[in-house]
Amino acid sequence: MIDPRSPVVDPRSPVVDPRSPVVDLRSDTVTRPTEAMRRAMVSAPVGDDVYGEDPTVHTLEERTADLLGHEAGLFCATGSLANVLGVAQLVGPGQELLCDEKAHVVRAELGAHAAVSGITTRTWATGDGRIEPDRVLELAEVAAGPYLVRTGAVAVENTHNLAGGVVQPYEALVELSRRLADVGVHLHLDGARLWNAHVATGVALEDYGRLFDTVNVCFSKGLGAPVGSVLVGSAERIAAARMLRKRLGGGWRQAGMLAAAAIHALDHHVERMADDHDAARRFAAAVAERAPGSVDPSAVETNIVIVDAGADRAARLVEAALAKGIGLSPLGSRRVRAITHHDVTMEQSAHAGGVVGALVAEMG
Repeated sequence: MIDPRSPVVDPRSPVVDPRSPVVDLRSDTVTRPTEAMRRAMVSAPVGDDVYGEDPTVHTLEERTADLLGHEAGLFCATGSLANVLGVAQLVGPGQELLCDEKAHVVRAELGAHAAVSGITTRTWATGDGRIEPDRVLELAEVAAGPYLVRTGAVAVENTHNLAGGVVQPYEALVELSRRLADVGVHLHLDGARLWNAHVATGVALEDYGRLFDTVNVCFSKGLGAPVGSVLVGSAERIAAARMLRKRLGGGWRQAGMLAAAAIHALDHHVERMADDHDAARRFAAAVAERAPGSVDPSAVETNIVIVDAGADRAARLVEAALAKGIGLSPLGSRRVRAITHHDVTMEQSAHAGGVVGALVAEMG
């Protein structure tokens, strides 16, 4: 029972942990909806999406599919779910998915493609995360016969999270798409941060999207929506993915309130991501000024910065930074990651970089 003497809490006010970082660079998923986005969510027309009756969800799905040059879209709670659904349309049970060794689909989705879809994976070693068509084609098994596992699809991540937000070279993607089509292997894009690639390069979203059989794009990272990704593909594949989404418990009802946030983000938050890229370079420059060699500011392409903390020092750096109000994420025992986003200003990014650089220098 609620104590009537308890203070009234404004539901719009976030609950803040005392150890929550003041400048939170752990991820761009920590963004909170703007007031304008909240208003759009509250006023959105809604219906039951499992029954196919939510008009705002329909608008988001159709608009996203059109932006990426595909027939249909499916609104999902997470990018991981969208990846599982998309890959399952391209790779059958007992077949394999190829990707690089740092890809989100094999590093950060808890083995879902194997556990849920019966799909095996093989990876190629990657240095900077950029796609190399020759290496991919050498690995693909297209004439497996009755003895070997057949390659059903290749997954590409753009931008590449664990490689430091690098953008996949467009011409390499064009070549890969053409050569895989020639041998009957499908292509899936984990485009959780495709918006960043689009803003950084000027390559049209449709030009990226048309190269792939299925594409997942996320709205809850740099675009700042609270929840949601959209999977796009052919009408037939999306219809099958919709059934699988329901089978996995991913159907939802008045999802239009969440779709409205994504639509608002498309209208207002895409082009401003260039500011996040500038802030990331500002952060990296401030780190490098105090700890030369720990990061190369000229290598920062989008909103992700990887800092070399030194051997076995990543956890120490994360803890030390948090004590000074800076949130970072460890990547193994040596590297840490910082991601800029619309909740962090240019000045905060520069300040955080100075703090982190000083800490790296002290530990060295």
